Amino acid sequence: MQYFNKILNSVIAVANKVGSFQLDSSSKLKKSDIESKGLNDFVSFVDKQSESMLIDELSEIIPNSSFLAEESGKMYTESEWMWIVDPLDGTTNYIHGIPLYSISIALMKDGILQLAVIHEPNLNETFHAISGGGAFVNGKPINIGNALCMKDSLWATGFPYYDFDKIDEYMDFIKYSIKHTHGLRRLGSAAVDLAYTAAGRLDGFFEFGLKPWDVAAGALIVQEAGGIVTDFLGKDGYIFNQEIIACNKMLYEEFYDNFKRIYFG
Repeated sequence: MQYFNKILNSVIAVANKVGSFQLDSSSKLKKSDIESKGLNDFVSFVDKQSESMLIDELSEIIPNSSFLAEESGKMYTESEWMWIVDPLDGTTNYIHGIPLYSISIALMKDGILQLAVIHEPNLNETFHAISGGGAFVNGKPINIGNALCMKDSLWATGFPYYDFDKIDEYMDFIKYSIKHTHGLRRLGSAAVDLAYTAAGRLDGFFEFGLKPWDVAAGALIVQEAGGIVTDFLGKDGYIFNQEIIACNKMLYEEFYDNFKRIYFG
């Protein structure tokens, strides 16, 4: 942990630098700068430049480390270290001028999450965690919410934008959640959803169709805040299985019993 504490401030400084670039660039973005990578999947020069900045500067923190990044894909070396990076989580919000998006940085050593930083530029909030060291926002400790049952909980989710194979089952569970919780929020950034869950602002988050860079940092922050994170099968496959459930341990049992009954039938 001493090593990760030593590099943490450098990682946070990089995230803040990229966040400042994104804020400065938001007024310069034109429709002609936006490309479509696929159905409802967009990218701009801001995403690409942000990722380039992250890769360059994180590579200086741990030389010869490998990367799994949204725009560049996999860049492997023989290193035991891997950064999992989303340079702009919430691109659709960003290009529409909605001020909720984030920079997500996770660090794995030998396949195990060790460090996480999520920076939200517009609110100037930086969430971080080191494995075994708790979770924080702007240096202050945070803890998962204490809702005991769904009727007392507020959740976030995301709507599928390209994978519609289970859309009917998913919408059935969303209908159930609307009737049996304080409500659902769709913020548009999975990293922020997870950070807010860790901080107790939301009681939980679930979504499918996600990539490792969407969830890796947020999952560690939730766990270090005292929460539980699984995939839709209730297992530890959330980083690479494209689906995630995160909440406190007391709430999880009721949520998951209803989720698997409705989603899996």
